[in-house]
Amino acid sequence: MANKSKTKWPVIAGVVFIFGFIAAMVYSTVGSNTFRCEVCIDFDGRKVCRNGAATTELEAERIAATSACTDLASGMTALMQCEQGARRTVTWKK
Repeated sequence: MANKSKTKWPVIAGVVFIFGFIAAMVYSTVGSNTFRCEVCIDFDGRKVCRNGAATTELEAERIAATSACTDLASGMTALMQCEQGARRTVTWKK
């Protein structure tokens, strides 16, 4: 019986470690993103809206705009034109 209880501790420690790791990942992904926005971009006759979240306003807007332009543009030149010159609307979320 004493041997059986000794083998439980590594399993319990492993489960606690896994749950702790998952909790840390969720917090770092969701908890630190203080700025959230939706960016709608009109480019080449089409309109796409995408969400972005980051620790700064500029980064959140850039993430959302890049995501939207990836769907709108085909090729690197068009992607750069979309990111730099397309008409965009930014809506900030709480």
